[in-house]
Amino acid sequence: MDNSTTRGSSYLYQITIIGLLFFIFGFVTWLNGTLIPFLKLACQLDTLQALFVTFAFYISYFFLAIPSSQILKRTGFKNGMALGLLVMAVGCLIFIPAANMRAFPLFLTGLFVQGMGLALLQTASNPYISIIGPIDSAARRISIMGICNKVAGILSPLILSSIVLKNASDIERQINEATDPVIKAGLLDELAGRVVSPYVVMAIVLALLAMMIRRSSLPEIDTNAETPDDGSGSNLTAGRSSVWQFPHLVMGVVALFLYVGAEVMAGDVIGIYGKSLGFSLDQTKFFTPFTLGSMLLGYVLSIALIPKVVSQQNFLKYSAILGLILTFLTYATSGSTAVMCIALMGLANAVMWPAIFPLAINGLGRFTQIGSALLVMGIAGGALLPQLYGVLQQSINFELAFLVVMLPCYAYIWYYAAVGYKPR
Repeated sequence: MDNSTTRGSSYLYQITIIGLLFFIFGFVTWLNGTLIPFLKLACQLDTLQALFVTFAFYISYFFLAIPSSQILKRTGFKNGMALGLLVMAVGCLIFIPAANMRAFPLFLTGLFVQGMGLALLQTASNPYISIIGPIDSAARRISIMGICNKVAGILSPLILSSIVLKNASDIERQINEATDPVIKAGLLDELAGRVVSPYVVMAIVLALLAMMIRRSSLPEIDTNAETPDDGSGSNLTAGRSSVWQFPHLVMGVVALFLYVGAEVMAGDVIGIYGKSLGFSLDQTKFFTPFTLGSMLLGYVLSIALIPKVVSQQNFLKYSAILGLILTFLTYATSGSTAVMCIALMGLANAVMWPAIFPLAINGLGRFTQIGSALLVMGIAGGALLPQLYGVLQQSINFELAFLVVMLPCYAYIWYYAAVGYKPR
């Protein structure tokens, strides 16, 4: 076997392992779209309280991203990924006592711990997939990872909702009509208990995957050995002592913060938005997979078009424009049409992470790990923007609140794709 065949096999192996990890990201992350209406009913919450599901999950990235980069310096990429999977397994197990006590704060703790593990995984895997090939095709590789992520994201809410939200409208009616506190508590306890089995299974699978990653032959990447340039041959790290001296990175962190907020609004908040429009729980539990399905289409398009037909920054620019158009249409329409416009935002959002991440870490060299950590911190947008929406929809109508939150996100992302991404 010649060297080129060996390199090809090694590259395919690396892509397959990281693709499996991105599948796990998607499966765990997009369960939130089901958990929000489930916990809202099981723990008797209002909309703002239920949105703390996304807050607890995504805010962990803000606190754990930089510590994750320090952990990775000690453990390396492979061992760090295995550790992240084990932390996620612990977060899943916390759901057992949370369900038994029907304690919403404990559910939030479990979600926060899951987010901790994901922060470590994301900090390791995203720069890994960006660096193992040419930077100008990084968006294409991350789009392939995105397909793994979103296929899992389509499956996970369907699987979980079929278990925990089975006959949801009928259960909701029984709970609302129950006048005896004991009967009502029994119904709520039975509902909360439905979440135990799927999360125990997830914990076991995550632990087994951690062992598999730990024993795999996934190679390490030495980012300190790189001599990056801006495309003109000049060393970008020369004379720079801080990661904050890379404006394209700093602006990329803001762009990712706004993108993740917009993605969570389109993927997780779509259910609450649909409920406000009069759709039942039995209908809204399928809305998140609609969004993820349109994201899947966006990934396929980006793989086909980047970089041969269109550059990753131009694809990002066009995606932001589509997001602006769909936001206006969501506000201007109602019913199924409005829900469809939100779901189609998945198409606009699909290439944003694959394009922003490699553009932002381009040329960071020895600052790649800390730069990646800062970008992962931007995932906190998924915690804060839905909360902003929850507050706004209490003081203004929910349609206008959606418009106010989403428009600035897509406008800034367009600016980053047009100007801000350039290393200088």
